[in-house]
Amino acid sequence: MRTIRVHVDAPLRERAELALPEDAATHLVRVLRLAAGDACVVFDGRGAEFDAVVTLAAKREVRVRVGAARAVANESPLRLVLLQGIARGEKMDLVLQKATELGVHAVHPVFAQRSEVRLDPERAARRVAHWRGVVVAACEQSGRATVPHVTDPVPLAAAFAALPAGGLRLLLDPFAQASLSTVEVDASAPLVLAIGPEGGWSPLDRDLLAAAGFTGLRLGPRVLRTETAGLAAIAALQARFGDLG
Repeated sequence: MRTIRVHVDAPLRERAELALPEDAATHLVRVLRLAAGDACVVFDGRGAEFDAVVTLAAKREVRVRVGAARAVANESPLRLVLLQGIARGEKMDLVLQKATELGVHAVHPVFAQRSEVRLDPERAARRVAHWRGVVVAACEQSGRATVPHVTDPVPLAAAFAALPAGGLRLLLDPFAQASLSTVEVDASAPLVLAIGPEGGWSPLDRDLLAAAGFTGLRLGPRVLRTETAGLAAIAALQARFGDLG
């Protein structure tokens, strides 16, 4: 039987009663047809989940009583961070959704020289809110209780300051010398993976990445689309060094 999981963007505590966010409430009542007395699971993105029982299931409000907490130990041992050139529409949604399912720790969307997507501040704020919703939904579905952070989009040159210090920084390059069989990964240190936008990294972008400590990784002989490249690399790295083995 499927466990119904709901993210609540506020600290949870046992024996509390609370109203669910509007989107979650609508989904539970109108789509999943939950009623008062039905069970679900709630989590706040901080590593634990709580059993809960619906106490009110009305059209405009759904309330639950929070029960016992339990730690969820399904986070990847790899501290994978995805530096993703922003892709258009559903492609970006796909990357965020699947990267979350595969265990990525954080996502940093960036504008590169060849990016086809340009966002003014108002549109950028709406997109970030949407992207974070995609990530939350992926956590609800996949059983994760820790929500990966999605940063505000910035130009590539400005993104490096927000990346974790130390560890390994890789970008996919079919002509690179290093491959999965030769690269060494320290699971206790951050691992940042840079994936270009639909137009790929420009020579200027590559210079910036190299100066920031990124080295090439050959995943295979073919050129992969932006929505394929990062997901394939994350899955391969998780299989070799993480928890998909």
